[in-house]
Amino acid sequence: MICIVIFLMQLFITGFTRFFFLSEDALMMPWQFLTAVFLHGSLAHLFYNLFALFLFGFILEKSIGSKRFFWLFIVSGILANLISWFWFPNALGASGAIMAVIGCLAVLRPAMTVWAFNLPMPMFVAALLWIAGNVLGLFGIGDPTTGYLAHLSGIVVGIVYGFYLRIHFKRIKDGYSVYKSRIVINEEAMRRWEDRNLR
Repeated sequence: MICIVIFLMQLFITGFTRFFFLSEDALMMPWQFLTAVFLHGSLAHLFYNLFALFLFGFILEKSIGSKRFFWLFIVSGILANLISWFWFPNALGASGAIMAVIGCLAVLRPAMTVWAFNLPMPMFVAALLWIAGNVLGLFGIGDPTTGYLAHLSGIVVGIVYGFYLRIHFKRIKDGYSVYKSRIVINEEAMRRWEDRNLR
């Protein structure tokens, strides 16, 4: 919804996109590293990004929770813009953050079947193909206006975070943990809570 509202503002407010998209002056206007994530260059650009975000984001959010999903999206979007800015300073779009969602999901649910490139395939295979396509894009094979480096930066961030979650997600901290949408209660922590509150 934020992306849709901002896209409407891009259409109707003169100078809005130029002020908030990632530009050569981003070091002087650092908010652009974040705001550029929510901007889009066309209706088709917005539609494809939101479709991918809904398709993969919905699954990932159910797996890791809304808070973790939110911070992955925001941080990966900023990092993808920051890394790619040194080579391609003019950019906008949520693609870097969405690729982080895909990378994280590929680590957490690698065998999940997805429909990609007009074929059903495991999630990790789809992620590898997206990585390969973006690497080729860096070498000039593809649309020169696409932010391939931002995509790769985002998916690497997502993969790293995915492995972090695989290592730490099952650990019980502060008496409980969340894993695959289930709440796991630590029995000792539960007894302490009962002793404290059910006297």
